[in-house]
Amino acid sequence: MTGTDGPPAPGEPTADATGAAAATGATDGAGVTGATDRPGASGATVRIGSVANSALTFGAHSTATTTNVSHGESDAAQRELLAAVRALRADLARFVSTPDTEVLDAELVATEEEITASGEAGRPRLERLRSSLASAGEWAGALGSGVAVAELVAALLGG
Repeated sequence: MTGTDGPPAPGEPTADATGAAAATGATDGAGVTGATDRPGASGATVRIGSVANSALTFGAHSTATTTNVSHGESDAAQRELLAAVRALRADLARFVSTPDTEVLDAELVATEEEITASGEAGRPRLERLRSSLASAGEWAGALGSGVAVAELVAALLGG
């Protein structure tokens, strides 16, 4: 920091009104830009591109904590479920649709989308899928892919 005799040198950190160090406007490589000393600019500017597996905090005396957990076994079961759901959808396409198989197909689509978007199908989705499998009954039970989905859903729901 420079003394109180004049403005900071280009690229040198400054202090804000609270005495906290302000960034120079450089990014940290992840798209985070700190405050800049631009003529006519009012206040600090912070731009955050994207943040993953992190915690952010702002303000005096604030703290942030993050815990990142990988559910290896659950991830494997969800991947198996996704593959079985896709196989059952392909098998159902070969049959004449009924109202029950249409509902089942809609639940299979929603399950596939949920797993693809979030990495897992949540308990409410699994319960709806189990109910749709039961309603489709003989259609789902006659197909190996239907049995596989039913078994995976039961395992993920705990029985």
